[in-house]
Amino acid sequence: MEYRRRRTDAESTKATIDFFGKQVTYVNVLRNMAVSCDCEGCAAAPVVTPNIGIVASVDILAADQASVDLVYALKEEDHKDLVERMETRHGLRQLSYMKELQMGNDRYILIDIDNDDARICPKEAVKDVKPFEG
Repeated sequence: MEYRRRRTDAESTKATIDFFGKQVTYVNVLRNMAVSCDCEGCAAAPVVTPNIGIVASVDILAADQASVDLVYALKEEDHKDLVERMETRHGLRQLSYMKELQMGNDRYILIDIDNDDARICPKEAVKDVKPFEG
């Protein structure tokens, strides 16, 4: 079920991208990330992942791949629960399926706009991220 839903999500997103073309900017806010879906309401698991920042791109696959790479670049204790959830639910398949559908490029360049637009790698981007305090 989980896999089928992601596949449908990717396909409906592709239809939107095909329609709007280059008129869309994708913004991922990597803040208050939890292993539960926000649809679970009060029953949702608590947030445990530190706030990383914001990723923006005109390429949806690049934005999503960078977001996942930033999560993986966190310290083990800071990403363990979220990574386990992504991997046990085949969450990374959505990225490979988006690539199969030619929805973008999984290569990207991270630019730190707070530091004179310096190019950085995911590890550099999360080096000063503080552990989540709930």
